[in-house]
Amino acid sequence: VNACVDVVLSGVKLLQALGLSPGNGKDHSILHSRNDLEEAFIHFMGKGAAAERFFSDKETFHDIAQVASEFPGAQHYVGGNAALIGQKFAANSDLKVLLCGPVGPKLHELLDDNVFVPPESLQEVDEFHLILEYQAGEEWGQLKAPHANRFIFSHDLSNGAMNMLEVFVSSLEEFQPDLVVLSGLHMMEGQSKELQRKRLLEVVASISDIPTGIPVHLELASMTDRELMSSIVHQVFPAVTSLGLNEQELLFLTQSASGPHSSLSSWNGVPDVGMVSDILFWILKEHGRSKSRASDLTRIHFHTLVYHILATVDGHWTNQLAAVAAGARVAGTQACATETIDTSRVSLRAPQEFTTSHSEAGSRIVLNPNKPVVEWHREGISFHFTPVLVCKDPIRTVGLGDAISAEGLFYSEVHSHY
Repeated sequence: VNACVDVVLSGVKLLQALGLSPGNGKDHSILHSRNDLEEAFIHFMGKGAAAERFFSDKETFHDIAQVASEFPGAQHYVGGNAALIGQKFAANSDLKVLLCGPVGPKLHELLDDNVFVPPESLQEVDEFHLILEYQAGEEWGQLKAPHANRFIFSHDLSNGAMNMLEVFVSSLEEFQPDLVVLSGLHMMEGQSKELQRKRLLEVVASISDIPTGIPVHLELASMTDRELMSSIVHQVFPAVTSLGLNEQELLFLTQSASGPHSSLSSWNGVPDVGMVSDILFWILKEHGRSKSRASDLTRIHFHTLVYHILATVDGHWTNQLAAVAAGARVAGTQACATETIDTSRVSLRAPQEFTTSHSEAGSRIVLNPNKPVVEWHREGISFHFTPVLVCKDPIRTVGLGDAISAEGLFYSEVHSHY
């Protein structure tokens, strides 16, 4: 239920236009001023890591958004995980999509014709999210970015309160979906603790109002609030069928809920496959469906730049090989903005060999280019691993995770006894 307009532009150029100069980087979990913005941007650009932050001051944000929106070369796109996943689905002409979220005039104009927005979701002004991109090797003062990535920030209260959730659930009866995709929980970080607690309970109640038998996928996004993350794990995970997340979200999740490898402060380069699969295994074992637990969670689609893993509880899903391969394919085509994979513009950077687990005796896997998707099993959970052909000079990195999750869901087959 999160939807907005993404304004995409060069981070360094915007900060220069705002009269800011490069100082020392420092992370801020909430941005209160232009200075906080500059410090946080430098902090993440120096690491080449993606991040998303809430900007608390409405007036200042509005001024910055105005400058960004009118900046030469700034591009306007559909934004918000829910809207992006909806757009990706709508590209298949035989799929109809219901999108609920705060949809302003600019967003409405950008949405595909196959995306239906209920009148209650329309509002007079758009919610803008500013996406500050930087390229690999880009320099600003003493700073040099090791990878291309982006820093996202917004002052978005409507998405933050998930205002459209009830509208969404009440529209489902008439729409009769085959799949429900939820996202936007990370936007609640700007809310007070009291409001977060109350809203999470309402979210879980709303999810349980979705007719039985319809799979519900939850797309996570960048977060900094451990307490909120832990509440989502314990309250929301058992109510959904499927999860989509990246390496930052996975590590933050295990740190917040004291899972395996939670003492790791950050990934060192490419996330270790064995560690990732240990955490995925733990999520499904501890919070997923089993004989003794009333949880619906049976599927996790994990993506990082150079590889993806689809982990599923046996007996609930089929066609995982095609699903994980389709997700990897769209990562290569969408980042390069090509119809098919252009081999001259992509590189294979996945580990050529790896261990499937560190917390138990994992098996050693050597990648076979003729059979790139690797499958292994652990206590009733299947893992499908695929390398990604990574775009060397990405045209656009935003919404890549959403496209990967959407594509993976499109090819996934859920068992009808579900």
